[in-house]
Amino acid sequence: MNLNQQPFWELVANKLLEQLQTTLQGLTNVEAKCRLAKVGLNQLKARNRSNTFSLLIAQFKSPIILILLFAAILSASLGERIDAVIILTIILISGFLGFWQERGAATAIEKLFAIVQLKALALRDSTAQEIPLIEIVHGDIVLLSAGDSYNGPLKSDIKKHCKEI
Repeated sequence: MNLNQQPFWELVANKLLEQLQTTLQGLTNVEAKCRLAKVGLNQLKARNRSNTFSLLIAQFKSPIILILLFAAILSASLGERIDAVIILTIILISGFLGFWQERGAATAIEKLFAIVQLKALALRDSTAQEIPLIEIVHGDIVLLSAGDSYNGPLKSDIKKHCKEI
């Protein structure tokens, strides 16, 4: 299946259906499961979560922190040790607060993604069915209506045709 010959919007509907190896009635559940098994879930690869140490170190890389660090070194070199200690204390408190907030936000986002499951209305076995987005495969006929939202690209890289089981 070579989908890179011509943009899909320039194709006649019958030609596009032929290239996607589907029909106007959609895929059968068997064919969809076969394609899903061959290609995998329709989801983005999870980003590697930053470990705690690298997240903490990242807090001290901002320009304002570097300027404050330069000011602390300058104060210490001029003999103003109390000023240097105060500036270093501000840097440490700021870094730890930023780290705590960022770690909390990352944890909250992970929990939200675990709860929310988006679904699409697609034709399977000639009937409209609600299917989780991660199970949408190349060749599914997705039904859209006003107000539907677009949540990113569908996985569209099926290399080989999956024969019905």
